[in-house]
Amino acid sequence: MPGHLIAFSGLPGTGKSTLARALAADLGAFWLRVDSAEAAIAGSALAPADLMDAGYAALCALAEDNLGLGHTVISDAVNPIALTREAFAGVAARAGARFTQVEVICSDPAEHRARIAARHADNPSTPDWAAVSARDYHPHTAPRLVADTAGEAPEESLARLRTRLG
Repeated sequence: MPGHLIAFSGLPGTGKSTLARALAADLGAFWLRVDSAEAAIAGSALAPADLMDAGYAALCALAEDNLGLGHTVISDAVNPIALTREAFAGVAARAGARFTQVEVICSDPAEHRARIAARHADNPSTPDWAAVSARDYHPHTAPRLVADTAGEAPEESLARLRTRLG
């Protein structure tokens, strides 16, 4: 049975990782988080000065391996440009897997800003609002599900997303 790759994208603070992690737990899926891959690469003895696309390349390789075994895989990354989004679509195609792209947004700018401020206060290494709002994030052009987390508890957003995924 072919696997299913569910590729999450969205700016920091939209609820992307919260939804991706919860969906992976519900489905018994592999959760592949680019932040974890990049931290491991940066902490390695041979870490490059600039990670460039290393985290995304690692996630794609791990996703393809697990899709080939028929598993459901959830990738969790900002995926700010078409190139990274297309890379995940290509992984699914090569593995003969189903592919779903999910863009997570927070349509309430005040709520999004408050989330970023709270995260940054807890962990100053996370981006602040100026960095998030200045991020080069290109609009999607391919079909996708949009999950708007504004004004909802994570459980509500997850329930809506599960319904839309079928």
